[in-house]
Amino acid sequence: MNTPPARGRVISAHGRHYNVELACGQTRHCYPKGKRNEAAVGDWVSLQLHGEHEAQLTAIEPRDNILFRSDQWRTKQFAANVDQVMVVVAVTPSFSDDLLGRALAGAWAAGVTPLIVLNKVDLTEALAQAHQKLQPYRSLGVQVLEVSALSPESIKTTLLPHLKDKTTLLLGQSAMGKSTLLNAVVPDARALTQPHSMALDAGKHTTTATRLYHLPEQHGDVIDSPGVQAFGLSHLSEQEIELGFPEFAAYKQDCRFYNCRHWNEPNCGVLNALANGLIDPRRHALYLRLLEEKACAKT
Repeated sequence: MNTPPARGRVISAHGRHYNVELACGQTRHCYPKGKRNEAAVGDWVSLQLHGEHEAQLTAIEPRDNILFRSDQWRTKQFAANVDQVMVVVAVTPSFSDDLLGRALAGAWAAGVTPLIVLNKVDLTEALAQAHQKLQPYRSLGVQVLEVSALSPESIKTTLLPHLKDKTTLLLGQSAMGKSTLLNAVVPDARALTQPHSMALDAGKHTTTATRLYHLPEQHGDVIDSPGVQAFGLSHLSEQEIELGFPEFAAYKQDCRFYNCRHWNEPNCGVLNALANGLIDPRRHALYLRLLEEKACAKT
């Protein structure tokens, strides 16, 4: 006789195999029923339990949101039901404007609030340069949290209050100190990563899978994703790409054409704002790159 279905949350994923945490705190290694049940970390799911360690994932509950990364060849979903996206950058080494802009655009397109965490602020010699690079994002209203992962007081007073009672997706390129920040807010994270990787990957893969961690001393969860050097958004429609550039909204109403792409159309309110210095040219250049990548992905 089959056991009644159980409910749980996906806390780690590798391919189409998942670790799901049940309400009682137990974790089951799951595989999906059918090709449609492709889950992401953060998903709430229904399970059919098989024994004490395994289960079959039978359904995914409706999501508040889902975030993807994509390139010319494939699209990968990696986090669902998040309240905010924290993009970690550092004073040094220099962070990528392109990658930061893409992460913010992906968050806005999904209707998720983005924040920027500027790490390594104790390296004061390069701090002014980092502030200058981040000023366009501050001007867009993006909150910038300045911390040092090596300072417990900095983590306690600046970072943790923003994690309380939220599910936060942590993103960042390699060498920004994201793992150090994660271990500062979830001390057991590194200890959990190795057994988890071995259980899911069976020694065949070296990439650490995305994983959800509970904050130890307060309500809140952190979803950690492996460090990225590229963040494609070709899965987004042109309308969704535009949502990733909220600064366009104030000027698009002046566009001559209702379906203006803000590329080279005459009487474009966005292009006029760009020419008048009201829109950062690097942001508009990123917007055009995303449109080009979208077009290339269709061919």
